Amino acid sequence: MQQRVPTPVQGSKQQPPDGPAREQTAGAPTKGARRWSRPDLIQPQILFTWLPLVIATALWVYSLPHIDYRHMDDWGLLDQLPAAFYLSLAVLTGGFVVSLRRAGTAPWWPGLYSVALLFALKAPTAILYNSVRYPWSSKHDAVVNHLLANQELRPGVPLSGNMAAYDQWPGFFTLNASLVRAFGVDTAASYLNWASLFYGVVLIPVLVLIYRTFAEDWRLVWTGVWIFEVANWVGQDYFSPQGMALILDLAVLAVVFRHFVRPGAAGELRSRANLDPAAASVPPPTTGRQRAVCIAILAPMIAAINFTHQLTPVMLCVALFALNLTRRYRNPGLLVVTAVIMLIWDVTMGRPLFVETLASLKESVGNLLNNSRAGYAGELTGPGPVLQGRADVVMVLVIAGLAAVAVVLRRKLVKSALPLLLVSIAPVPLFAVNDYGGEMLFRVYLFGLPGAAFFAAAALVPAAAGQGKGRIRPVVRQRVAAVALPLVLVLLVAGFIPAYYGKERMYYTPPAETAMVTKVLDNAPKGSMILAVTGSFPQALHRYDQLEHWYVAEQEEPQNAIMLRDPVGYLEPQLPKDGRPVYFVLTRTQDFYTAGEGLLPAGGFAELKSKLEASPKFRVIDGNAYGTVLQYVAPRPG
Repeated sequence: MQQRVPTPVQGSKQQPPDGPAREQTAGAPTKGARRWSRPDLIQPQILFTWLPLVIATALWVYSLPHIDYRHMDDWGLLDQLPAAFYLSLAVLTGGFVVSLRRAGTAPWWPGLYSVALLFALKAPTAILYNSVRYPWSSKHDAVVNHLLANQELRPGVPLSGNMAAYDQWPGFFTLNASLVRAFGVDTAASYLNWASLFYGVVLIPVLVLIYRTFAEDWRLVWTGVWIFEVANWVGQDYFSPQGMALILDLAVLAVVFRHFVRPGAAGELRSRANLDPAAASVPPPTTGRQRAVCIAILAPMIAAINFTHQLTPVMLCVALFALNLTRRYRNPGLLVVTAVIMLIWDVTMGRPLFVETLASLKESVGNLLNNSRAGYAGELTGPGPVLQGRADVVMVLVIAGLAAVAVVLRRKLVKSALPLLLVSIAPVPLFAVNDYGGEMLFRVYLFGLPGAAFFAAAALVPAAAGQGKGRIRPVVRQRVAAVALPLVLVLLVAGFIPAYYGKERMYYTPPAETAMVTKVLDNAPKGSMILAVTGSFPQALHRYDQLEHWYVAEQEEPQNAIMLRDPVGYLEPQLPKDGRPVYFVLTRTQDFYTAGEGLLPAGGFAELKSKLEASPKFRVIDGNAYGTVLQYVAPRPG
């Protein structure tokens, strides 16, 4: 087995084994002295490593009380974040770039900055908000409450809105039901706003493990982590099964990358002469027995992914299939085991939704235009949502462009890291299969992002300058990178803010609105129908196993235009005729969501509300400044 010999990287203080001893200078610590003495801390190199972190933290803490989230307008949080907040991000980015210079000997410094970036970007809403952020988090909280109330899974019980699927893939929800019991809290709402920060921190060691498999240069590794953090704007890191399943998926791939190399498959990559200066040596090969043991170890983790989320196992199978296209990772046994576990789950616990999905494939297979759409294809309206949509596109193009530059300029690195590139590209063909409820676009981006971030970092972090002939070109690249690296990182952080917070007006809900909705749904008799314009409001699915739901505007735009002309005439034929109560819940959050997502035209929500209130077939039974509740007055027989 070949022993891996670390390669010094730029900024590293490592010396060759037979090189000169560390140079002694005046004031240098003697052997046995404390590592961090006061003179050490004021040395320029160390001072400029920790001082930006202190300054950024002070600015960020100062900015928090000045974030007026209660009075957001069409710009979301963008114009409510004070200058000190933006300045703290700039200082943090500068400190991260400086810390990369010491990454070879002190990789924990850029790691600390990466954690600080996550906290700076995603903790403000968790700290400040006095209610649940993001309506889908509230939906998932309702599923946890459903499991706690029933104390059993009911995968075969039909529920409106395909809510039975959550009993068919219950891993995330059963785990959180257990946590709610263990913590002694009422619901998961007490901690769910911290999910995005938690997921981000847990992902860091997994990403580092993957990136270190293909790169020895700590600068490249941590820059890849940083880019992943600021490019992960897709909104899948909230309190959701997808966030948990993504961590498990990448953990499986990390094990595969490091422990599934076939003997004799690395070829010329075993020689450092054929590797990029920043590349890591190919992991040692494993025997068939060792890989079989690894499969046995991974099987419970793969089962946990299937227990948690319906799409992630498909993404894992696609990634493993892509790896089988390489000689280095040709392990059909693992792919077969993963596929069998997925199919067993799909035809047992997940059978109802699985059969429904198979039936829908006839319409979706090959329909690339429809499958690549986002949501219901409404036109975003309002400055915040429009800017967010544009920032999303720009971020994708920048990451893809940087990754493409690395593929062209760093061919040796691409050759050794080809498995990571293939895993990143593998989800793209799923556009040809299904639209996944209008979310396939986001999921393909999410699963391709870890590899894309690595190669984007490779375009910004140059390899160490060569020796002798041909040195001029690498030196030029280093000088260009010295400018491009901080500039691009600052621009990516700047792009994250509108991409993540541009729609924040749709995501924050005043407690009074939540209280009104909860009161109405608590008092609604079992079997009642709950109408709403959209399901994107707090507590929308409270008691979803006892109530029927219909979100009338969650359909294609032409149908919404027809509905808006005569709401009562459109709705009434589809309302129950068996005397069950029917309530129409109209809230401020629904107004913001339908306008921002373009489900209704400008003023459409107010028009719908006024027509319903003016109709004798609906009467107002509750309301406040944040919403109105109407009850349908069924016509008398005869």
